Amino acid sequence: MTLERFILPAVQERLRSIPAVALTGARQAGKTTLAKQLMQRSEREAVYLDLESPEDINRLSAPERYLNDRAEMLVIIDEAQRMPGLFPLLRSVIDRNRSNGRFLLLGSASPELMAGSSESLAGRISYLEVNPFVYEEVKSLLPIDQLWLRGGYPEMLMAVDGMTSYRNRLDLITTYVERELPMLGLPVSPNILRNLLRMLAHLHGNLLNYTDLSRSLGIRVDQVKHCIDFFEHAYIIRKLSPYYSNVSKRLVKSPKVFFRDSGLLHAIQGIVSLEDLEGFPYKGNSWEGFVIQQVITHLTTEVSPWFYRTQDGSEIDLILTKGNTPQLGIEVKYSNNPRPLRGNTLAAKDLGNIPLLYVTPSATEDYPLDESKTVTSLARLLFHLKKMGLAH
Repeated sequence: MTLERFILPAVQERLRSIPAVALTGARQAGKTTLAKQLMQRSEREAVYLDLESPEDINRLSAPERYLNDRAEMLVIIDEAQRMPGLFPLLRSVIDRNRSNGRFLLLGSASPELMAGSSESLAGRISYLEVNPFVYEEVKSLLPIDQLWLRGGYPEMLMAVDGMTSYRNRLDLITTYVERELPMLGLPVSPNILRNLLRMLAHLHGNLLNYTDLSRSLGIRVDQVKHCIDFFEHAYIIRKLSPYYSNVSKRLVKSPKVFFRDSGLLHAIQGIVSLEDLEGFPYKGNSWEGFVIQQVITHLTTEVSPWFYRTQDGSEIDLILTKGNTPQLGIEVKYSNNPRPLRGNTLAAKDLGNIPLLYVTPSATEDYPLDESKTVTSLARLLFHLKKMGLAH
């Protein structure tokens, strides 16, 4: 069964508005399936090229002529980062016939790592990120627990059993470490990368300390930062920055680190089953990262995510801002019967008495803790975000 991705209408709108659209996101997150859905619905005749295929690479042996001959078609180019010289050529081709919806590029790296694309195609391309499945896309088929355990990568989520899913996730991690990151220009041994990923898995949901990681790995701090930047640009981890506009407070200024996909986190931690996950001592941190990924995937472009923490203990897991103005605080709790902490109340006051949502796995109904604090479940969280104009 092919599930329709909620980002599909946004991609269609961008194709109607600009000559080229790039879909970035992690390998196996579903970009190719999405592109083929778009092919079926395209008003233009479409052609698909995969730059991992020798046959398709050969079709681009005279790329300028090939693309100019297909000026009236939608040309989809998968794994576009494998041909860096393509981007300046696309600029020339687009400028010769500047009509919208000509190119759809797919890449397993962020624009920063898709060599030259941002500079070469400035004003001609729009970037959209394709995430692994989120709950809203699969809720009619699967329980939240399965999505949390296995993560949102389609093949891993829909695997025939838990062990197959687990092994596939381990294989994906090996592919990243031994193939993808070196191809993108990361000159660090696979053994160091594996060890760093394990350390980051133990830090999931906690503050990032480059010096401690440097000391443990036996490499320089700048090398650690370089590796973590690559992990971030390859969509493996997310650094969540602290919100610190209140200069009168002693604020934490280090970012938190999260694995973007809970399934990859669990594979690194050796968690195969829901029983393993229930016995995992840091399952609360795992749940926090899982919920944060669900939220960030749905945010509108003008909304930014942060966390808030002061040296005296005031803290909120996730702050959503428009411009630089806090709109909402989200506290993620694994318990379905959460109790507000004094630090949450103080943090909300620091931020302009913003409302707080306490997100639990499966609270049976929404209920208030006081006039500004509400308990809700993950299943109803998106309703609240949409109501406040923070999410699609």
